[in-house]
Amino acid sequence: MDLDVFVSLHRNEWDRLDHLVHRGRKLTGPEADELVDLYQRTATHLSLLQSSAPDPMLTARITQLVARARSTVTGTRRASWRDATRFLAAGFPAAVYRSRYWWIPTAVLSTLLAAVIGWWIGTHPEVQSAIGAPDDLRRLTSPGGEYETYYSSHPAASFAAQVWTNNAQAAAMCLVLGAFLGIPVIWILFLNVLNLGVGIGLMSSAGRLDTFLGLVLPHGLLELTAVFIAAGTGLRLGWTVIDPGPSTRRAALAQQGRAALGMAIGLALVLFVSGVIEGFVTPSGLPTWGRIAIGLAAELAFLVYVYVLGGRATRTGERGDIDPEGRSAEAPVAA
Repeated sequence: MDLDVFVSLHRNEWDRLDHLVHRGRKLTGPEADELVDLYQRTATHLSLLQSSAPDPMLTARITQLVARARSTVTGTRRASWRDATRFLAAGFPAAVYRSRYWWIPTAVLSTLLAAVIGWWIGTHPEVQSAIGAPDDLRRLTSPGGEYETYYSSHPAASFAAQVWTNNAQAAAMCLVLGAFLGIPVIWILFLNVLNLGVGIGLMSSAGRLDTFLGLVLPHGLLELTAVFIAAGTGLRLGWTVIDPGPSTRRAALAQQGRAALGMAIGLALVLFVSGVIEGFVTPSGLPTWGRIAIGLAAELAFLVYVYVLGGRATRTGERGDIDPEGRSAEAPVAA
């Protein structure tokens, strides 16, 4: 393609489109039709330039022009409370529900691995010796030890905020790093499982497993569920890189990535609830059964939320993605 000839042929169209885009008043009917026509033609010109003309400055200029024209044609859309309500009532639970075949196996396998690690540590004194000196382990596991005082070592509000921040970061890392074939997700998940397994093993060897579970379960049920969902979603994103299905890899990754972003926001809210429980309920003076009952109620409420609202939304076509008008158009893919 002769770039100079191409530019001279279409410069007037680009200038006219730029003029229409920057008009300070509303367009007339014929002008609006002209804008749409020029936008479509310029988008075609951009495609030709990207594939045939190694001129980055011209390509960048036309790219910006097409983007501004598209914004003018489609209009801008502002987020509203209606969007937030729709996200919480349909988008987020549907995204969690649709990914259940990833996060449920993740949860089961992780729980089993934590139990195996706990059994291995608890029944092998030589492994315990490798973890720490006897005096150090006693300081961890004895009544009033560090495993117990950890939850009351800071004011409840600041502790809850710290826990929420740490857990939200871990969940976000699982979601973001899933695109790297899910390998970082497996490592992050293993570290969480290992920490849980070490606690189970050390406290069971000291004959205080019931105390440990009484401290972990109130907040841990909901917290670990959120982590498992984040990990499962990250693994699903990683698998999309390998097998995008009937869509193009780019389109499939875009859809899963948008769903993962929404998932990060929703899980941050879930982890906020678990952080509040960990900060205010876990170290409270309530009996163990009362604390566990609160944690179990929160976990059951979340699962009902996912399976009832999420299942209903999924059956109506909700995918946890943004609205179609907010997404780029996708070219048909041959079966």
